[in-house]
Amino acid sequence: MRLSSKHTQIMAWAACWLSASIAVGALLIIIIYVFIKGAGIIDWGFLSTDPIGGIHAEGGIRSSIVGTLWIIALTLAVAGPIGIGAGIYLAEYAKDNWLTRIIRWVIETLAGVPSIVYGLFGFALFVIALSLGFSILAGALTLSCLVLPTIIRTVEEAIRAVPPGHREGSLALGATRWQTIRHVVLPAAMPGIVTAIILAMGRAVEETACLYVTMGGAARMPSSPLDPARTLSLDVFYRAMESIEPEKAFGTALVLILIIFIINALTRWFSGRWIEKTQGRLCGG
Repeated sequence: MRLSSKHTQIMAWAACWLSASIAVGALLIIIIYVFIKGAGIIDWGFLSTDPIGGIHAEGGIRSSIVGTLWIIALTLAVAGPIGIGAGIYLAEYAKDNWLTRIIRWVIETLAGVPSIVYGLFGFALFVIALSLGFSILAGALTLSCLVLPTIIRTVEEAIRAVPPGHREGSLALGATRWQTIRHVVLPAAMPGIVTAIILAMGRAVEETACLYVTMGGAARMPSSPLDPARTLSLDVFYRAMESIEPEKAFGTALVLILIIFIINALTRWFSGRWIEKTQGRLCGG
């Protein structure tokens, strides 16, 4: 029996809402469960002291918070400009030939490589060959390699989604190619670029395997990027796997979720302000 277009639309709408509800529901269940298990663990002592370790997972997460912020800052500082620049090149300057198709295929392939493979690469190159040792810098450089494919592909697709009329109108008014990209294309593609940064940041925060073999996991407070340290995700791993009180890992996990929410909100707020300022300048000029 052939369904009418109206019934097909209703079924498609219901399927989309069901899929979205399942995804959001699963996320809420995880967050609520972590909150219930971890809220009782968090206090000022937990936040203001360094991990001590041992089978009772004593100590807090102060140094782990600092290590996480170091990793986020260094990873985005390295991978952000390179990834955005590569995405701009592939979307605006690269010709559609066999070479660029191979480059895109390689980028997509690298995006699917397991993180532990990047970890072994980072261990061989940054830790041993470049003599950085187990350090925050070695971990950040490894994570930069890990998130670069995601940033490049997301930025490229965001720029390609900008309507051609935007470019044609700017060029018709006498703007150069780069002026058009900088003042017209990038502001229009900024939501997608912000999404790329947030995806990369989330990937960097949650990674454990590649940091386990490059960052060292030291519990003491790092004083520079050349010191070994641990992130909150590594702290969750150590508390859950190497102690007899794994429930303390839920406290670290809850703090990690809150930090991700705060950083994402601040990133979107700053990008929104930047877009408003840019659009206002274009309208006024």
